[in-house]
Amino acid sequence: MNDDELIQLSGLQHVMFCPRQFALIHMEQVWHENRLTAQGRVLHDNAHDPFFTEKRKDLLITRAVPVVSYTLGVSGECDVVEWRNSDSGISIDGRTGLWQPTPIEYKRGKPKKGTFDEVQLCAQAICLEEMLGVHIVKGFLYYEEIRSRTEVFFDGVLRGKVTEAAEAAHRILESGILPAPDRPKTQCRNCSLIDECMPTAKAKKSAKEYIRTRTKEMIYEDGMSN
Repeated sequence: MNDDELIQLSGLQHVMFCPRQFALIHMEQVWHENRLTAQGRVLHDNAHDPFFTEKRKDLLITRAVPVVSYTLGVSGECDVVEWRNSDSGISIDGRTGLWQPTPIEYKRGKPKKGTFDEVQLCAQAICLEEMLGVHIVKGFLYYEEIRSRTEVFFDGVLRGKVTEAAEAAHRILESGILPAPDRPKTQCRNCSLIDECMPTAKAKKSAKEYIRTRTKEMIYEDGMSN
């Protein structure tokens, strides 16, 4: 797979949340920010300092770590990767001993229903594994609202979901077809692309009102002409 065929890591979360949303963002290049996406962007901007490296005894912290997996066909950045001394780790230039990486993803709000966030985090781990030749057992999701970490284990089921999401995303892009909109759901209310996704949601009501009003006008005009 060529570099220009890689999709963003965030696209896996998008395609699981809503295939149409994924296509609008990654195929149609449509994006609008609302309050929720702005909060998430600020949170990630604070975490993404590529020049930040912190050492605490047997812990090394790096931020904005670029990653790629040609197997999945994805690329992006890990918000944070923590490295701990471990016999199962790898060597790092300029550091003594072996170091085991653990990806940390920062999220707005609190833990959600579904596995959207877990899939994105696991995809980061798969990227690191492919790049570094190391096996990663777990990672963490840090939720800003509850200010705590949620531990995520990268078992076979979750890894399978990552593969399925990546394949689904690439199928959509290869087809070049925008998936049809589904009925508005609860989750759609907070989507920043709802107007682009379903512009007729509001237009339907306006159209009915227009027809009703125009019918009354035609009846009135017909009456005036008789």
